[in-house]
Amino acid sequence: MKNRTSGLVRKFWFVAVVALLVNVALAAPKEKVIHTFTGGNDGINPAATLVADAVGNFYGTTVSGGTGTLCTNGCGTVFKLSPVAGGKWNETVLYSFSGGSDGKNPYGGVTLDSKGNLYGTTVSGGSGGTCSGDGCGVVFRLTKSGKSWNESVLYNFTGGKDGFGPGGTVVRDKAGNLYGTTPDGGNARDCNGCGVVYKLSTVKGGTWKQTVIHTFTGGSDGAVGSLGPLFLDKAGNVFGIAELAGDPSCRCGTAFRLTSVAGKWKFKTLDAFKGTPHAGFPYGGVISDSKGNLYGTTYFGGANGMGSVFKLTNLKGKFTESVLYSFTGGTDGGSPTTTLVFDAKGNLYGTTTTGGDSNGDGVVFKLSPSSGGKWTESVIHQFSNGRDGAQPYYGLLLDPAGNLFGTTAIGGGSGQGVVFQITP
Repeated sequence: MKNRTSGLVRKFWFVAVVALLVNVALAAPKEKVIHTFTGGNDGINPAATLVADAVGNFYGTTVSGGTGTLCTNGCGTVFKLSPVAGGKWNETVLYSFSGGSDGKNPYGGVTLDSKGNLYGTTVSGGSGGTCSGDGCGVVFRLTKSGKSWNESVLYNFTGGKDGFGPGGTVVRDKAGNLYGTTPDGGNARDCNGCGVVYKLSTVKGGTWKQTVIHTFTGGSDGAVGSLGPLFLDKAGNVFGIAELAGDPSCRCGTAFRLTSVAGKWKFKTLDAFKGTPHAGFPYGGVISDSKGNLYGTTYFGGANGMGSVFKLTNLKGKFTESVLYSFTGGTDGGSPTTTLVFDAKGNLYGTTTTGGDSNGDGVVFKLSPSSGGKWTESVIHQFSNGRDGAQPYYGLLLDPAGNLFGTTAIGGGSGQGVVFQITP
């Protein structure tokens, strides 16, 4: 009787474990490609973080593709993805850049205002000047008119003290002003153009005026405005990342804040990255929690030199850096350029450009806070450079249901990139 009971216990244990494993498998996040770019008029290389409108449509940019004839493979697009019956999505190209005065090669995605207008930048094109044999880039707006979308150039960069080559999206404040960075240009004497932080505001007649609110010097303030977006807090302070310079022993980049005081902007370096084993060389933007702490990623640095997730703890306006996670470059991923996103439980999500599978095609990861102030990393998806895509450079969009959406630069059926969904 005793042996029979023992056997029943073992049988029950086995069934319970199997059931648990099945439940875990069912609960595992799943990746689904919702659009594969063909390399034609629909676009090539969606190097962008997506943005959503109130009814669940997504908007983004592709670096190349479209119908522009001044570029070998098209000059880039702004696209829209709309959900349709059966869980499918329909892509519409809202605008194809010609490569002339309207701009060329948009990176980073677009920003949406309350009226449904879209704002973004291109790294080249425009009519403001000649930079490296091409235009110096533009800030543009797309406005819907009936069933079509019209593009207007809000600002043409000249390649002088105003900067040039704006490679990331802009952010809007409550008054409708736009803020962004450039990696090049400016009038720093010792830097030969390390980029600027700029503001665009409307003036009489509906025209737009650009104001440089900081010129990077290549010293303790940093150099090269990041491709990641700026972050605006409720008080109107501007937070951002410079990719290089800062600490003289490393020149590994900075995190900064700009504060408007009596109409003038005051710049403060919050952290000068020092490199391995600390964080080093950031490319994405920063985000904030409810306490004013900042979070971001670095391409290098960390304990293994393969990138990190960092936190800047805010204590009465003084920021202290700590590394929450150091990537190994293995199955956990490596070299992130992503801007992070929080969920309602305080977990962080992002992407890495390398690591994951044996070819290093990148991953989507999750960082969860645990006891003792430690964070645990888990890989949600490893890209394979197949139909699922590869090299997710930019950040993720989190919807109210907890689904994650993002883009990959390559991969998919045509090798030209995808838009993907990860369901928790």
